Amino acid sequence: MLVLALDTATPTLVVGLARWSADVAGAVLAERAVPSGNRHAELLTPTIRQVLADAGRWVADLDAVVTGLGPGPFTGLRVGIVTAAALGDALQVPVHGVCSLDAIGSGARSVITDARRKEVHWAVYDAAGRRVGGPGVDRPEEAPVTGPVVGDVRFAERLGRPVSAAEVTTAGLLRAAAPLLGGPSAPLEPLYLRRPDAVPPAARKTVSR
Repeated sequence: MLVLALDTATPTLVVGLARWSADVAGAVLAERAVPSGNRHAELLTPTIRQVLADAGRWVADLDAVVTGLGPGPFTGLRVGIVTAAALGDALQVPVHGVCSLDAIGSGARSVITDARRKEVHWAVYDAAGRRVGGPGVDRPEEAPVTGPVVGDVRFAERLGRPVSAAEVTTAGLLRAAAPLLGGPSAPLEPLYLRRPDAVPPAARKTVSR
């Protein structure tokens, strides 16, 4: 099975192509990690094309698509999820969504990523790599992280503990999606973890005539 994996939940855009089967761990054929900031919409499609070209494959060769669901900023997540859904619909292949934090690091660990507003997204994993806490969003000083911490090293001082640099990888996305691969698509529900900034007014204002 040829799987395209992508993630737009962090400032580093990740796209990879891998061969996966139920009997053998996924073999990554090509991968690109692109510092993208807020330019996910501009860079995602060209990066997909580059990864396919690197592997000598065509989009029509894909058997499944995996996409990170966050947590992350609304705009970035929307770009990745909509692109994955559009590819799945056009190719008539399953699309599977996974928590992006699950694709960072392995084994017993806590994962943190930048949530903006001076906060972090976090999750905690046991020795088998199962998520046992989160995902959540908190100030670094209040994030309930344990054990070794991986992710965004900029928050080490505020966490009060060392952080090993780590990002989403194609192998991590495949590992997180392994229980889903080979099955049908499920609804792609983005993990925003925050209420939107724009909300409807609580009451209508009376307009005088």
